[in-house]
Parts: sequence; C-alpha cells; structure tokens
Amino acid sequence: MVDGVTIPPSRGGAVRTGVAAPRLADIAAQASVSEATASRVMNGKPGVASGTRQRVLAALDVLGYERPVRLRQRSAGLIGLLTPELTNPIFPAFAQAVEQVLAGHGYTPVLCTQLPGGATEDELVEQLQESGVNGIVFLSGKHSDTSADHTRYAELVDRGVPFVLINGYSEQISAPCVSCDDRAAMRMAVHHLAELGHERIGLAIGPGRYVPAHRKTEGFLDGLASILGYTEAAAERLVQRSLFSVEGGHAAAGALLDKECTAIVCGSDMMALGVVRAARERGLDVPYDLSVVGFDDSQLVAFTDPPLTTVRQPVKAMAAAAVGALLEELQGSPVQSTEYVFQPELVVRGTTAQARR
Repeated sequence: MVDGVTIPPSRGGAVRTGVAAPRLADIAAQASVSEATASRVMNGKPGVASGTRQRVLAALDVLGYERPVRLRQRSAGLIGLLTPELTNPIFPAFAQAVEQVLAGHGYTPVLCTQLPGGATEDELVEQLQESGVNGIVFLSGKHSDTSADHTRYAELVDRGVPFVLINGYSEQISAPCVSCDDRAAMRMAVHHLAELGHERIGLAIGPGRYVPAHRKTEGFLDGLASILGYTEAAAERLVQRSLFSVEGGHAAAGALLDKECTAIVCGSDMMALGVVRAARERGLDVPYDLSVVGFDDSQLVAFTDPPLTTVRQPVKAMAAAAVGALLEELQGSPVQSTEYVFQPELVVRGTTAQARR
C-alpha cells in the first residue's frame, strides 16, 4: 500500500510457498509453447525469442509461482490501472488481463479502485503520479461519463503522462481508446431474440450519460426498428434506465414485465441476474416465460441457473491493445488519439428460448 494505492506483487499473482516447484507442462501450456522451449527459458539458456521468453515468465506469474532468482529482472516501471468497484466480475477480468500483459513486458501494475466514499479519480491519479508511474490505464472511468469535466485528462497530456482509455470514447480527450462495439452487441441480441419469435423485447440499461449505455441504447433501438419494424417512439417505450447492478436490473425488469415483454436485453451480466431474479419472484420461468440476454460474459455466468445467454466482450484482446498502445507511447512512438473498436460475440446458453404463442 503506497499512499492508499494498492500495489500487487511485482510480477503478478500471489507467491506460493511450501509447495512443489511448478510443473514444466503447466508452464508450457499456459504460455502456449513446447516443454522444450519452456525448459530453455527456465534454465536461462539462449536461443529463445524475446517475446516467447516473456510469455513463459508471464506464465509463471499467472500460475502464482515466484520466478527463479536467475530469471528475475528489475521492473521496467510502474503502470497505474484505475478501475471502478470490483464487485462486478468484468472489472477484475479486465484488471487481470491488463496485469498479465504488463507483466509480460516487465512492468508492475498499480491497481486503484474507485470505491464509493473513497478517493476520487483525481485523487487516485495524483497518488499514482506521486508513486512515479510511467503511464496510466483508465478502465470505465470519468472519461466514459459525458457529464463529467474532462479537463483532468488535458492536464495529464500537458504534464506528459501517457495514458490510454478502455470503454468510453470521447473526442475531447487526446488519447487512444479501446472499446467494444456496444451498438453491434445490442443488434446481435435483438436479432437472436427475434429469430426465436420474440416481438416485444425490452432493454434494461444504465444511465444514459455514460457512453457505453448510450451506444447500447442506440443499437437496441436500431435493432427494433430494422428487424421488427418498430417506430422510434414505440421502441423508446421499451427502454428502462436504471443502475448497472443486480438491483438495477431487478428494478428495470419490474417495469418491463409490466409492459408485457417476453424478452429483455441487459446492459450488463449483473443487470441480467437481477432480471432473472425479478422474473422468478413473479412466478415466471426463465427462459420459457421470459428470455434474458446479458452483456460482458463475465467469469461465472456460464455456471448460473440457467447459464446466461450473453454478448461477450473480447477482454483479452482489448487489454492487449490498450497496453500495446500505452507501451508505444512510452517508447516514444505516439499512437493516434482515436478509438479502436473490437467486435463482440453472442454466446447462446440457457436463458433464451422460443417465444410462447
């Protein structure tokens, strides 16, 4: 802990003590290399490409083992990672993916979480700068809020602090941004439900001032219009704004079920879980009385009852792109301040079914 900022172990993951040495097969599988290559790296032998060597060392970190003394290197520097609360599993998933890529390049991540009632984003950024970070990754921060003052980011540019944004592009901020195509995600969900015969589809979404929520709403409205022939006014009546949480999904579901929706698309997996709970409280069966689609494909939703149909964010690819852009900046090759958009993927599981007639 440095001035209220949590610093994870320098190479990621907890160090295991009192257990056997890591198995070569496990390291090779994690790094996607042969056991012979993993052995050469572990024994410090030459003849292995730098990128491959870093993958093997990062595999040790991910598996939670301490690197052999002969393989340890001095950290290339600190990189700040600002995330919202960690109760939503998608944020730890992004944090882990970013940390893994950073560790592979020799950097130590400094994780800052914006807890309710805790330090503000500005205060955390100040603490990170006092800690001597080389750059910052912002995940779903104030940059995604169209009502927020974005001059804080201009000040970082003026100070020469490299940073990159994930989810929440703003033309006002001079930095690269990595996003999931939220509009396409909602169109995918509507198309899937329409193919199952659903005609009255609702949207449970977060506050419209956030860029991802606004884009998801646009994609949903476009889907209802182009696929089911809704007018804009009729489609708008099926949008229920709430909070990106289980409680928010529960509240939104009540209003949408009162409007006789047979399917509900959600702005997050957490909201989707709230929708399922609300349906069951009304004695409805999911998916046969109500189909539900989430967004994110966070770690545990494949194991809910029933497993959640959702739209997957390509977390690892987005994290790799974000870190790559930041490292380019750190190496003196400025990356264009534009948005890099990644395509989502519909994952059909057990919460969607044919509409009842």
